[in-house]
Amino acid sequence: MPDVIQRLLKSKEPAVRYKTLVGVLGKNPTSAEAHKARDEMRRMGVVPRLLTELRMEGTIPRHPYSKWRGAHWILAALADLGFPPGDKELVPLREQAYEWLLSKERLAGIRTINGRTCRCASQEGNALYYLIALGLGDKRTPQLADWLIKWQWPDGGWNCDRNPDAMNSSYNESLIPLRALNLYASKSGNKKAEKAVGRAAELFLKRRLFKRLRDGKTIKSQFTRLHYPYYWYYNILYALKVMAEVGCIDDERCTDALNLLESKRLRGGAFPAEKRYYYVRGTDKRCGGASSLYWGPTGKKKMNEFVTVDALIALKAAKRPG
Repeated sequence: MPDVIQRLLKSKEPAVRYKTLVGVLGKNPTSAEAHKARDEMRRMGVVPRLLTELRMEGTIPRHPYSKWRGAHWILAALADLGFPPGDKELVPLREQAYEWLLSKERLAGIRTINGRTCRCASQEGNALYYLIALGLGDKRTPQLADWLIKWQWPDGGWNCDRNPDAMNSSYNESLIPLRALNLYASKSGNKKAEKAVGRAAELFLKRRLFKRLRDGKTIKSQFTRLHYPYYWYYNILYALKVMAEVGCIDDERCTDALNLLESKRLRGGAFPAEKRYYYVRGTDKRCGGASSLYWGPTGKKKMNEFVTVDALIALKAAKRPG
C-alpha cells in the first residue's frame, strides 16, 4: 500500500480516515473500520471544534450564513466530511438554516432579468446537499431542488449577476447546485433534476473544467489552486470530485484537469493546499471568513490531509495509476 495511504489511515482526524477507507480503498461505509472512524468524528478531530459555539438548545448565536461559523456553513462542512446521517442534535441547526433560506425577506430579493433568475445558487445548493447527506431532509427539502431547476440559466448553470447583458453562468455558483441536484436525483429519481444535472455538467465539461472556450487559456488562476474547505469557491479538485460523483470523470474533457492535479503531487504521493479562504485567530484576516479551526497546512510543498484524500478519491475514480 502506498505510503501516503498509510499516513492517511494513521491520521488523528477520523474524517480523513473515513474518507480514505471508503473513498480510496473502497470499503463499505458499514464496515467495522469505516463505522468506527465515522463514529469517532463525534468525539474528536475537527467536528467537535466546528460545534464549539453550540448553545444549550443546539443553535449557534449568529446568522446562519455568517462566514464560516454560521449554521449553514457548519452543516455544509459536516456533510462534506462524511458525518453520520440522522443525528437529531443537528435539527436545531437545520431549523436555523431553513428560517433564513425560506424567509420572506430573502425570497423577496430574488430578481429575474431578461428571463434569467439572479441567484447565488450555491446557497440553495449547499443546503440541499447537506440536508440530504446528513439525513435531515423533510417535506421542505424538495422546494430547494425545484427552485434550482427553475432558476437554471440557458447555458446550464446559475449566476447572481444582475447585469442585463450577463449571459454566462458563474463557476462558483454552479458547481455546488450540480453536486446537490445529482444527489437529490439519485435519491428521489426526479427526472427534471437528472436533466438539470446533465446540462450543468456540460457547462464545465465543454470548458475542460478550467479553460476558456475562445482560446483554451485558464479562466482564472485561482481555479487551478487547490484548497480545503471548498466553501463556495471553485477549483479543479472540487470540480473533479463532483464529476466523479456525477459519473463524468471518464469524460475525455476531464483529462487536462486530471493531469494538472497529478502535476501537483508531492514526493510520497501527498497533495498540498495551495490557498485558503479562511482565517483563525492570530492569522491573516485577508484570507476570507473566520473559521473556528485550522484545516491543516497551506503551502505548495506541505501535505494537507484533507486535500490529499480528496485528490486520491478523484484520481481513483478516474482510474489513474498510483
